[in-house]
Amino acid sequence: MSGAGFLAVDSGGSGLRVVLGTAGADGDGPRVLGRRASREPVRTGARGIDPGHLLGQLLPMARALSEEAGVDRLGTVVVGAAGLATLGDALRAELPGALARELGVRTVALVADAVTAYVGALGPRAGAVVAAGTGLIATGTDLTRWRRADGWGHLLGDCGGGAWIGRAGLEAALRAHDGREGGSAPLLARAEERFGPVTGLPGQVYPRTDRPAVLASFAPEVAACAAGDPVAAGVLRAAARHMADSAAAVCPPGGEPRVAVTGGLLKLGDPLVVPLEEELAKRLPHARRTAAEGDPLHGSVRIANDLATGSFTLPSDERMLWVTTDPDG
Repeated sequence: MSGAGFLAVDSGGSGLRVVLGTAGADGDGPRVLGRRASREPVRTGARGIDPGHLLGQLLPMARALSEEAGVDRLGTVVVGAAGLATLGDALRAELPGALARELGVRTVALVADAVTAYVGALGPRAGAVVAAGTGLIATGTDLTRWRRADGWGHLLGDCGGGAWIGRAGLEAALRAHDGREGGSAPLLARAEERFGPVTGLPGQVYPRTDRPAVLASFAPEVAACAAGDPVAAGVLRAAARHMADSAAAVCPPGGEPRVAVTGGLLKLGDPLVVPLEEELAKRLPHARRTAAEGDPLHGSVRIANDLATGSFTLPSDERMLWVTTDPDG
C-alpha cells in the first residue's frame, strides 16, 4: 500500500509506545498498521523533556514502521508525554521543525499524558477522568477548555494515589509501633514483612530517588488488610474521597458529563473501588459513570485520526493540547 499515515506516541515512565496507522474514512475508525516500543524513558534535564533523546528513539521506529507498512509519508504525529505541561517548552520549540525535516510531517500535536488518558477513556466528550497510579491527576473538559486538578507530586499532592495510600498505611504502621492512637497492628506486621524493622524505614524511604514508587508498593498491603482492619479501610475511604474531590473540581457542572477512572490503582479492587463509586455518586450525581474505553496510547491514536480526517473538536491549550500545522508541508 502507499499514502500518508499518522504516528501516535505515548511517552511515559516506562519508555515510548508508538503506533503507525492510517485514518479511517466515512466514520470508520483508524487502521493500525504497526507498533513499536522502547523500554527507555525520555530524559529530562535543565530544558525539561529532552527533544534530542525523544527523537533519537522515535525516528528509527517511525522509519522502520513506515517501510514495513509501505507508508510513503507521515502527515500527522501526536506525541502524548508525561510532564508536558511543566517540562514541555523545548519539545514545543524543536519537535515540529525536526519532524517536518526528517519525516515530512505537516501536523504535530504535543499532548499532556493526562489529556491522552482522558481521550483514551472518553473520546471527544464532556466529562472528567481521574488517572490514578503511583500519582493522581484529574482532567476535565466542557469541550471549550481543559481543567486539571492535583498531579502535584507525592510531596505536595497526588492525594489518593498509590504513593499517598502507601504513605498513609506506613504512617498507621508507625503509629502502632509507637503506641499512638490511629495505629494499625496489621499494617505494622505487613510493613515489617516487606521492609524489615520499621525503625529502619526512614533510611529506606527518604534517600531514594524512586520514593513515590517505594511508597506506592505498600498500597496493595493496605488493600489486603482493609476487610479486617478499620484503619486500613479508612485509608482507602479517604483516598476515594480525595479522588472524588479531584473529579468534582474538573467535571463540567451542567449537562450529563461522563466520569471515568483509569490507571493501575484500580487493581486494588473492591477495597478501593467500592468506596470510590460511593464517593463519586455523592459528589457528582449529575454525571454518568462509565468504564474507560482505552488507555493513553489509544487517546493519542484517536487524536491523530481526528486531526488527519479534519474532525478534531477538542479545545487547544498551549500546555495540555498544542497543535501546529505547516500549511506548506
